[in-house]
Amino acid sequence: MAAGKMELLQTGPVPPFVEPQLDEHFSVHKLHKAADRDAFLKEVAPKIRGIITFGAIPIDAALMQKLPQLEIVSNMGVGYDSVDARWAGEHGVVVTNTPGVLDEEVADTTIGLLISTVRELPQAERFLRAGKWLEKPYPLTAGTLRSRTIGIVGMGRIGKAIARRIEAMGLPVVYHSRRPAPGVAYRHYADLKAMARDVDVLILIVPGGSETKNMIDRDVLEALGPNGVLINMARGSVVDEPALIDALRNKKILSAGLDVYADEPRVPKELIAMENVVLLPHVGSASVETRRAMGQLVVDNLKSWAAGNGPITPVPETPWPPVEV
Repeated sequence: MAAGKMELLQTGPVPPFVEPQLDEHFSVHKLHKAADRDAFLKEVAPKIRGIITFGAIPIDAALMQKLPQLEIVSNMGVGYDSVDARWAGEHGVVVTNTPGVLDEEVADTTIGLLISTVRELPQAERFLRAGKWLEKPYPLTAGTLRSRTIGIVGMGRIGKAIARRIEAMGLPVVYHSRRPAPGVAYRHYADLKAMARDVDVLILIVPGGSETKNMIDRDVLEALGPNGVLINMARGSVVDEPALIDALRNKKILSAGLDVYADEPRVPKELIAMENVVLLPHVGSASVETRRAMGQLVVDNLKSWAAGNGPITPVPETPWPPVEV
């Protein structure tokens, strides 16, 4: 490793095209490949100025405290709930994520999952592949997007991209967030349960973490009702998974489309066994083009920091320049 390069701790695998750039510009220590992680970390800790992470392990206070020279955590993904950004901000460590570059891809996937869930497209394909169409037509679907109102939980960049697509489909859009989003004309609900009662579909696109944990609970699902559809593109932690399983099993809601789960990649067997659920393996932004853009932004944040130009996309908990208290 060349002298003078900023030294990084890499916590897990990154896209292949990112590796050469990291090797060119930084001295990279790969924690995920260490046989004895504690011994490895103890050896490299005094030199580490940055972390590059893709949610492989939690970047918590316990880890960051072991890195006395730590200056920046570059997270690959718009969600950064695996990073204790609040602690980082309180201790002078900048956290960056990759907003913007994945918005449209995730919005596209959301619409695909919504239509697949409502019209049972994966179930219909399985029906055909099993040779059942030779015996009889696929049953008419109970679900339809006609005459439905769509409620979006979260109205950030991705929420707005989803709303634009839904509006283009001729469907009314409303949303719930802690406060009204600036410049957004859709009706805002401060009360999540009230919105669930008024809509036919809930699309979740909020960050994970303690503030949103289990926000979709039994009460919200019951408010959504027996004709309701839940689409989760956010984080598995946002939904009370046992409550969702109960709601699906007992027809308290019609169906669900899920891209995320509470304990990924382990998906509850109850969900896998159900026919009124469409399950995806967390592929919201998982295209080659989008992952390349995400990976590049991770590298660019680190390169900008190493050059003394500050971060490109700091998260709100670690603003740049730092806010004077």
